[in-house]
Amino acid sequence: MEQGRPRLALEFLRNFVSHPEPMHDSLAALSQFFVGDRTLGDTLQRVVDLSEVALPSADMVGITMLVDGKAATAVFSDPAAPEIDVAQYRGSGGPCLKAYQTSEIVGIPMLEDDERWPDFVAAASAHGIRSTLSIPLRVGDDSVGALNFYSKVDDGFGDAAVATAQAFATQAAIVLANAQAYWDARNLSEGLREAMRSRATIEQAKGVVMAQSNVDADTAFELLKQASQRENRKLRDIAEDIVRRRRREPV
Repeated sequence: MEQGRPRLALEFLRNFVSHPEPMHDSLAALSQFFVGDRTLGDTLQRVVDLSEVALPSADMVGITMLVDGKAATAVFSDPAAPEIDVAQYRGSGGPCLKAYQTSEIVGIPMLEDDERWPDFVAAASAHGIRSTLSIPLRVGDDSVGALNFYSKVDDGFGDAAVATAQAFATQAAIVLANAQAYWDARNLSEGLREAMRSRATIEQAKGVVMAQSNVDADTAFELLKQASQRENRKLRDIAEDIVRRRRREPV
């Protein structure tokens, strides 16, 4: 395995070989998905697509996550899913939010009998949904979202479907956590490289100012900072201009 590639738990690889089709196919495909080849959004969409394959009784699937600090249906297999979910995010709550917030599996066998979340029930019913299942996505003590399944038939998710969804969600959460960790690490690495490049440029500019103005390093740096404040530009940009001009000067 290449260095830096997010690793799926060995438990993941052990689990998927014991599950029948189509669960087996979905988990096998998920196990082979290298997050470094895709954006985080691509990874989320892949999880949704494979979830729908893993649970044939689902007519649509979505993932509830925090987006800019607010709950939202980040990805989905059908555009009706976010239209349904917005009712619970803005109204009286719903199964997706509860699964995400409490780490409980939340199923509604028959929407017409549920009195807990009237706004959600009304929105789902308007799209022909008759039953739902929401599974928390957790890695250790950390919640990364909720995987939501919607069916157009009553009691669309029996005990076997719940077990399948839970097994898939466990492994999907690992993939999502690995994807997030991968991109966090990559962004941090890129940020550090940029910081090192900026520091090197600033040091070169200081050397130019020291030579041209016959001042020490501290004074040269202060002159750079003053120019940055005076021109309302980043110190790095001021330094790049000085280094660029110096390179164009005849020897």
